[in-house]
Amino acid sequence: MRFMMLMIPQGYEQAEPGTSPPADRVAAMMEYNQALQRAGVLIALDGLHPPSMGARVSFAGGKPKVTDGPFSEAKEVLGGYWMIDVASREEAIAWARRCPGSDNETIEIRQVQELADFPADVQEAASGLREMQTGIGQRN
Repeated sequence: MRFMMLMIPQGYEQAEPGTSPPADRVAAMMEYNQALQRAGVLIALDGLHPPSMGARVSFAGGKPKVTDGPFSEAKEVLGGYWMIDVASREEAIAWARRCPGSDNETIEIRQVQELADFPADVQEAASGLREMQTGIGQRN
């Protein structure tokens, strides 16, 4: 089962462009990341720049509208993520509990929807998804 663990740091929604965590926090997080890797459960991970450097595209009325960050209405934003492959929700929670998070951080755990989770008509509509996933990262 694949799970995405989403890091939600309070206050990051107001962070200035170029904001970065202190080196000691990064070192502690790297130890955690290495434990995930040694256990063979880590698929991917990345930290994200603050929302002040981002953009949102909304589709009210079917028309794309771009809004540059920061986003004044944002109460929670993502600071980074891990994609892990574990046997159960409980194992994903156990890994999240091991994270050296600080008082202002929360990890949300979400199971990835697998194609097999959907009814036949949805699986048919998504035909080619597996081939697409295999080719991710390859440019023409």
